[in-house]
Amino acid sequence: MTSSAIAGSTGLVGAHILSQLLAQPSISSVFAFTRRELPNPTSSSKLSPISSTDSSTWPSLFPKSPTPKIFFSGLGTTRGQAGGVEGQRKIDLDLNYDLAKAAKDAGVETYVLISSANPNPNSMVPYSKMKGELEEKVKGLGFKHTILLRPGLLVGSREDSRPGEAVMRAIAGGLKKVSPMLVNSWAQDADVIARAAVVAGLQAVEGKKEDGVWILGQKDIIEVGKKE
Repeated sequence: MTSSAIAGSTGLVGAHILSQLLAQPSISSVFAFTRRELPNPTSSSKLSPISSTDSSTWPSLFPKSPTPKIFFSGLGTTRGQAGGVEGQRKIDLDLNYDLAKAAKDAGVETYVLISSANPNPNSMVPYSKMKGELEEKVKGLGFKHTILLRPGLLVGSREDSRPGEAVMRAIAGGLKKVSPMLVNSWAQDADVIARAAVVAGLQAVEGKKEDGVWILGQKDIIEVGKKE
């Protein structure tokens, strides 16, 4: 049995990761960082919320007994929600890294990050730059397994309003009805991304993957995340 922890469990992909972890027979416990009450429709005894409205305290609250074997991060925000690029960097880069470091210090061996399609630490695009910087920093922590998922457009129902993404999601949904091949290279369903993250993490823990960094691009996500 495998214990786990997750940050970003109320986000589009993170919520699916959480529900899949709770339903996964091989997962014994799920520690979930949160600022608000988490849904637990099945009243699963596996779920252990780590609640604090001040997310800057989360790294200090990282569980050590038992130490999770896998830490998933789907944590992220938007420039608008964060009040600007610097505010977004504090969450997408700084908090993510601080949590990853806390996980490593606690003894976590497998780290799974929902990144983005084009991370580049040298990019002039702020979002791509912060994602690229984060990837480089977490790789430097030296987890036994570092798994980086790089999805395209996230397809699914969001609580927050993102008009531009909503238009693209509608286009993706229409094209997918014609043929999934028309969208798989640039958009993926949130539940598929989540399933790929969980499957990849468990494969690493079970010794089915070599130690080191494993990068899943969009085609890899579709393949690993498909329902069996």
